[in-house]
Amino acid sequence: MAINIVAQNKKARHEYEILEKFEAGIVLTGAEVKALRAKRANLADAFCRFIQGELYIMNAHIAHLDTAHKHFSRDTRVPRKLLLHKKELEKLHMKVHKDGLTIVPLMIYFNERNYAKVSIAIAKGKKLHDKRADMKAKTLDREAQQAMKNRSY
Repeated sequence: MAINIVAQNKKARHEYEILEKFEAGIVLTGAEVKALRAKRANLADAFCRFIQGELYIMNAHIAHLDTAHKHFSRDTRVPRKLLLHKKELEKLHMKVHKDGLTIVPLMIYFNERNYAKVSIAIAKGKKLHDKRADMKAKTLDREAQQAMKNRSY
């Protein structure tokens, strides 16, 4: 069974050079899980931050469902705790504080066992010329694929 992708952060791949990926669990309420199953999430401006030694995803938008009770609904952009092993947390903490790297969420998905997971990555910010070079390489690759497709014998 394949994973069920809920939301992707396409902007992160454009803005950052991805160095290493991790899979983290996320602490959610029942209504938030239902909203994720309905694919009502957005990671466009999301980032990760350490608060008191624990990793949180900030600014990730998980919308309210109309069927969920209003009394139990949380703010849509509340910080949500990410669940990682202690060694992984220490490794991420060292990379962020010593090397000056960033932790960005790449996607939210449900794995084979139907647990909500967040794919996060240690990333380094790209410079403007790096972004342009990537866009140029993508365009050239796309044109080459198109030429191969349209080639007649």
